[in-house]
Amino acid sequence: MFSIILAAGWPIWPLLLASIIAVALIIERAAVLRRTKIVPPGLLASVVGDFRQVGVNEEVLKRLEAHSPLGRVFAAGLRNVKSSREVMKEAIEEAGRGVAHELGRYLNSLGTIASISPLMGLFGTVVGMIEIFGSPTSSGNNPQALAHGISVALYNTGFGLVIAIPSMIFYRHFRATVDGLVIEMELQAVKLVELVHGDRK
Repeated sequence: MFSIILAAGWPIWPLLLASIIAVALIIERAAVLRRTKIVPPGLLASVVGDFRQVGVNEEVLKRLEAHSPLGRVFAAGLRNVKSSREVMKEAIEEAGRGVAHELGRYLNSLGTIASISPLMGLFGTVVGMIEIFGSPTSSGNNPQALAHGISVALYNTGFGLVIAIPSMIFYRHFRATVDGLVIEMELQAVKLVELVHGDRK
């Protein structure tokens, strides 16, 4: 493997860096975007129960904010529980936008890596081909040596695709996960507003 990297020339080093960053982002997002961590089961029932028993105080709100992203959304709504439904919903929407932004963190970087990796690989191949055909010691009279040089140049394209394909798969997966989590948080936040304002039981 190391001999292939050396044979591919200097253009493969940016690709290696991109692959390391992509793996780090995938691991980080996989650890963060866990449903039980973002939208803990039973949190809505627990919050409504506590609200009906002890009401709202600063200690409860701080504990709720530190609990989970959904807890932050609930806490924003409960801070305005004495206001109208519209004001409470606006507070929840503002907090929800901030949480959604945090959930999507680094996804654009992963998508960028997925998009540019094939182009970086193609660039490396073009550089390799230029070096092969532009070298004063060009092996144009030796078809075997020329074929070997071309295959080495194509390592960059192959490596670029190896990086791009899983990066794009994980980018799409994480984007769909974030969208699903945001919708679920919105639904639970609406239920919270209706429950605390007495529209639901």
